[in-house]
Amino acid sequence: MLDGMLNGWRAQQIARFLKAPTIAARERLVRRFVDFTGMYPWQWTPAEAEAWISELRSGVKPLRLSTLRGYEIDIKMFCEYITDPRYPWLSECEARFGAAPRQVFHEDNSIVHVSEYEGDAARRPLTFDEVQALFDAADGLAARILSRRRKGAVQAVRDAALLKCVYAFGLRRREAVMLDLVDLRRNAKLPHLDRFGALSVRHGKASRGGPSKRRTVLTVPEMGWIAETLAHYLDEVRPALSSSSSSSPALWVTERGTRLSRRAANEAFCTARDAAGIDSSLDLHSLRHSYVTHLVEFDYPERFIQEQVGHSFSSTTAIYVGVSNEYRNRLLTQAIHTRYGADFEEAAR
Repeated sequence: MLDGMLNGWRAQQIARFLKAPTIAARERLVRRFVDFTGMYPWQWTPAEAEAWISELRSGVKPLRLSTLRGYEIDIKMFCEYITDPRYPWLSECEARFGAAPRQVFHEDNSIVHVSEYEGDAARRPLTFDEVQALFDAADGLAARILSRRRKGAVQAVRDAALLKCVYAFGLRRREAVMLDLVDLRRNAKLPHLDRFGALSVRHGKASRGGPSKRRTVLTVPEMGWIAETLAHYLDEVRPALSSSSSSSPALWVTERGTRLSRRAANEAFCTARDAAGIDSSLDLHSLRHSYVTHLVEFDYPERFIQEQVGHSFSSTTAIYVGVSNEYRNRLLTQAIHTRYGADFEEAAR
């Protein structure tokens, strides 16, 4: 019966065009809840759900609030499916077992969504100095490997270029590794950047049941240095990685000529981060936060930044911003000049 329920739920989600990994993860979660309770879905009660969440919140490594919310939502959706009278599970369970499935998560035992951001407070943008230290460390790793005449120098140069690309265009991890050579574009307004004036992102984060979102990220003048970095990578580094790389459409390739994985991109950041002695709580996505923050400090309009990073709502972009005190003081000085028509010292008196 459980397998039949999950197969039916899977068919429902496929009809909504949800992706296979999402469906598989939800199915694993339902089976995980079954294993925890030692009961079948028609035996579940809210008490089992509450005990499960309590268990996940305890221990040495309790799960994050956003993760637990996702678990509650997935189990709630499964219960909505098996309790929907348009499907046969209510009548079948009643006839076979004398018990009908019920909803185990309700408004009184579910996490209330009261904040727009529930992520890790330790995740923050890197400062300009930290970004420079990260890139210096990444470049230094390649130089040290080369001086010791060991393998891996070419891969290290590739990783350094990848990290710079993620920052210069504010990319998500998947967006970066899914880039192809044809995604490098020219910008007539910035001819000196040659083929690196813009970047076509074709694998942006999708909405539920929808295809990957596309956008074009323009190279801002402050990030113009990325043109030299990418030119060096394409002309000298990428061909040296593998003889088969020329036949691969991928921008970032391995020594076997295959597309670089998201895991490898993460490892490249962590290796450079640790070598630079930067806060270990920062991850590759922090470079995207840094991009948004630094564009704000460069005084780019809010709407432009939102479109550059592919956010549907400006409130999402605002979550990424963590401007420096120097920038805030500059805004304060401008506000005082506008209001008082005098310099800061005179207004203070």
